[in-house]
Amino acid sequence: MNDRNEENGIGSPEETTSVPRALEKKEGRLWNRNFLLLWQGQVISSIGDVVYEIALGFWILAVTGSTALMGTLMAASVLPRVLVSPFAGVVVDRSDRKWLIVLTDLVRAIAVVFVAVAAFQGWVQIWMVFAAGIIIGLCGAFFSPAISSALPDLVPHAKLMQANSIYSMVYSASGILGNSFGGFLYSWLGGPLLFLINGLSFLYSTISVLFVRVPKITRQGPSQHFFADMKDGYRFVWRWRNLRWLIIFAACANFFATVAIVAIIPFFQQTPGLGPAYYGVIMALLAGGQLAGMLGTYAIPIKAGFRYRLFVFSALLCFLFFALFPVFLNVPFMATVAFLGGLFNAVVNVLLQTVMQLNVPADMRGKVFSLLGALSQGLVPIAMALGGVLAGFVPLRLLIFIAFLLPVFTLLPLFAQRDFKNFFTTEPAQEPQPETR
Repeated sequence: MNDRNEENGIGSPEETTSVPRALEKKEGRLWNRNFLLLWQGQVISSIGDVVYEIALGFWILAVTGSTALMGTLMAASVLPRVLVSPFAGVVVDRSDRKWLIVLTDLVRAIAVVFVAVAAFQGWVQIWMVFAAGIIIGLCGAFFSPAISSALPDLVPHAKLMQANSIYSMVYSASGILGNSFGGFLYSWLGGPLLFLINGLSFLYSTISVLFVRVPKITRQGPSQHFFADMKDGYRFVWRWRNLRWLIIFAACANFFATVAIVAIIPFFQQTPGLGPAYYGVIMALLAGGQLAGMLGTYAIPIKAGFRYRLFVFSALLCFLFFALFPVFLNVPFMATVAFLGGLFNAVVNVLLQTVMQLNVPADMRGKVFSLLGALSQGLVPIAMALGGVLAGFVPLRLLIFIAFLLPVFTLLPLFAQRDFKNFFTTEPAQEPQPETR
């Protein structure tokens, strides 16, 4: 680690950051008090999020009858997050991460509960819903990198991949449950009550995090101006060749996958013998494959020396399986490759998250993960627009095949780096120490 940081002209984590004894955990234990409190709070909150999104879509259509408003609301939630993300990472690295997580959860709880109460009372206005969406998006821009930054300091480094796996399973499982039961719950309970449930889920998460001990980041050098700090973060990423290529790969892979995903629904709609029913089945198997991949990386210990080979193997198979998806119009075949593609996709995502957390110093994690989020999310609207245009004159099967195959070529510059393997296999020099009582 020291050699790597000297090469990039940036002090080592030991020089720039001090992680004090503010952590309660037993040696080698994943399910310590801090991680359990954080995890179960996110379980409740993420289920509430998915149900809220479904209920909000149905509710806006019922109240206004406008699909344009529904789409605009989704954009209003995503766009502020993309715009703020580059600045949010600096705030994360300069703040007490625990209280930043608490604050963003609490603000979201207040915003959603306000909309729920207004809906119950009958004086809710569409602008209130839009304002709540913008607030939720803005808070998410700070919340996500704060969680990614704090997680390596809550669990032993040897268990970090398992922690990322089980944490990712929260969002995948909540997505499956929310999409499965969201419409039913809306019909049974109605929009306002589901809004209230989501607001209370944010409040529950807020209370849970209050009891989590998150180590503070203590800078040893003189404090910098905000924009100088942000510039240092970008320079850190740019000068570290392996990290730079890894972020570019993740952003490109997400871009091309989005282009392909835009074409999948019309592909099912226009292809004889497929249709919406089979689309639902295959998408469920894709999600099941992702859950299987996360469960595998949680249950099977993966040694540091094996991470690189597993990443190469999983990344190549992930996109090859997805590229094969439209080749043969056979439902069992399509379901199988969707499941396997989802499985290896989950392994790739868990490995990327873990390796970046292990290698990036604590006082740079917020900026790095915010930059990754800004690139990935910022390119999505462009990819969706491009996919929609290309689907108008490129055969859908060919478009899906090529779009899923292109990320394979973005892997080649990574594999050409001689020291990229070390990036995956290097362990940090120092573990955060448990709190002394």
